[in-house]
Amino acid sequence: MSLTLAKFAALSALGLGAAGAAMAQNATPAMPGSPAAVQSASCPAILKQTFNRLQDDVPQDLCQYSGKVILVVNTASYCGYTNQYEGLEAMYAKYAPKGLVVLGFPSNDFGKQEPGSSKEIADFCYNTYGVKFPMFAKSVVSGSSPNPFYVKLIQATGKTPAWNFHKYLIDRKGNVIESFPSKVTPVDKALVGAVEKALAS
Repeated sequence: MSLTLAKFAALSALGLGAAGAAMAQNATPAMPGSPAAVQSASCPAILKQTFNRLQDDVPQDLCQYSGKVILVVNTASYCGYTNQYEGLEAMYAKYAPKGLVVLGFPSNDFGKQEPGSSKEIADFCYNTYGVKFPMFAKSVVSGSSPNPFYVKLIQATGKTPAWNFHKYLIDRKGNVIESFPSKVTPVDKALVGAVEKALAS
């Protein structure tokens, strides 16, 4: 069915143009029983969040990580702990085949140590530390208005990040099972042990 002139005009006014109008016409909600609907139904509540990808601001549904062990880290480019990027990437590379994903959330909350733009942060992470694990646009992770994902992480653990590179570990069922302060490095036996235990479950 072709778009009505009125609908096309409305979409064009939003800056979508002909290509966007065609996409809007073809976009359909997930039907019951479809893969998208099944994923949504099986997605743990804590992962029912969408954040823009750091590199290009494309919205990412965290439900895509359902069934994985997830290590969530708030990051910064100019911190004494910034070299933990190297260990986090090594951990991701080693354990990704077994089901681990590391999710990075840059934040300027602590010491104003993440002042850059998304492109600057992405370039720094890749060029300096070869970071390939998923990272998202800069957001607030503490204080009175943390992002919705961090609200749930804080509620589940009773622990709010006190500085950059605080870590939360989520099991395959979406349960937040542990919280690690910034000083716990990616090679710390406590963290590695907790990750391996969660992967084995």
